[in-house]
Amino acid sequence: MADKSNLKVVLAVFWSFFGVRKRRDYDADAQNLTPVQVIIAGLIGGAVFVSTMLLVVYLAMQFLT
Repeated sequence: MADKSNLKVVLAVFWSFFGVRKRRDYDADAQNLTPVQVIIAGLIGGAVFVSTMLLVVYLAMQFLT
């Protein structure tokens, strides 16, 4: 059951980063997810996003110079 909960948190944070969220899904997440879960997933998601962007820029600089 913990795996489904973790997946729900990851999906909720992903859609929030993407900026597309249905009101019904938001309400369901607000009832089922704890703030701590969302904060931790947001921090991890943000770190992954920034790391990916840095890697893309690094690779672009390596191939373009």
